[in-house]
Amino acid sequence: MKILTIIGARPQFIKAAALSAKIAELQKKANNIEEIIVHTGQHYDTEMSDVFFKELHIPREKYNLKVGSASHAIQTAKIMSKLENIVETEKPDFTLLYGDTNSTLAGAITAAKLKIKIAHIEAGLRSFNKNMPEEINRIVTDHLSSLNFCPTKTALENLRKEGLAKTARLVGDIMYDIALIFTKISENFSNKILNKFKLQKKNFILMTCHRAENTDDLKNLKEIISAANQLSQNLPIIFPIHPRTKKIIIKNRITLSKNIILSKPLSYIQSITLQKNAKILLTDSGGMQKEAFFFNTPCITFRNETEWVETVKTGMNIVTGANSKKIIDAFAIFAKKKLKKFKSHIYGDGNTAEKILKILNEYSGK
Repeated sequence: MKILTIIGARPQFIKAAALSAKIAELQKKANNIEEIIVHTGQHYDTEMSDVFFKELHIPREKYNLKVGSASHAIQTAKIMSKLENIVETEKPDFTLLYGDTNSTLAGAITAAKLKIKIAHIEAGLRSFNKNMPEEINRIVTDHLSSLNFCPTKTALENLRKEGLAKTARLVGDIMYDIALIFTKISENFSNKILNKFKLQKKNFILMTCHRAENTDDLKNLKEIISAANQLSQNLPIIFPIHPRTKKIIIKNRITLSKNIILSKPLSYIQSITLQKNAKILLTDSGGMQKEAFFFNTPCITFRNETEWVETVKTGMNIVTGANSKKIIDAFAIFAKKKLKKFKSHIYGDGNTAEKILKILNEYSGK
């Protein structure tokens, strides 16, 4: 079985690490599986790309498309035009796609046009907001896929409602696999990472902000920074800043409190260490909402909706939008209430990669 894995953005590198490790294990036992990795170059900075390949031991890509930054249409088109020859040359049994990026969409359309079976990991997620480019990417990819691997029962139900029940498989969340593995590893680095930023356990806030709906809307970005500036008067905030976000803040001369500690984008081990040890997470990241839940860290999400509805239902995540008052009010709620600890079995048992490969093998034998 030949698998062509297409990845291009930070969250995809993390997800791919778990499955690539399992494929490598199988290759040692038998020579009947091959993975070819295509890196689209959607994320290309060292801090957003290379560090994850090294730290997570992901096999290096056979192809790097080096598409770089561009508008959604141009970036997607660049990936498709470069990917077509690769797919025709390699003739994989499956094109394997992760998540909801432009790399995912481009891979799905290209493979579908060339009549290559598509397997979509993290399928069935819906925010029900088609103003988000990620939502369009998810929907199109799910509807083109032969196999949709769902992380939750909610995702499975979403696909059933869209007439995709035959393609859907409930396998759990692959990010939980990798979180379990690297949580143990990160324990050896916790003190070093906290000392680096002069932070104390459960006595700081971790914040990220990168989505276009917040960074490209100056009013939204100013609301988020205003809330952070106010909250930083009580607790220091560590803010690993996305390159695009940094440019916009500098260009518009948005003032940050002296208690907000800026850093470069974090490696995976740094990220999960800070998430585990933070008092609270402020974010617009989909993956980090979920990781915070794995580590029983309360989360405030400055978006208007979330695809990770389970985190909200359990009370561990409050969705506020880019509204300064709502963000501060949510922080006050978490500061007062006693939080429950939830087992992450909502997102599977940590064996998602193994389940996916078993299903792929069975399906390819049909």
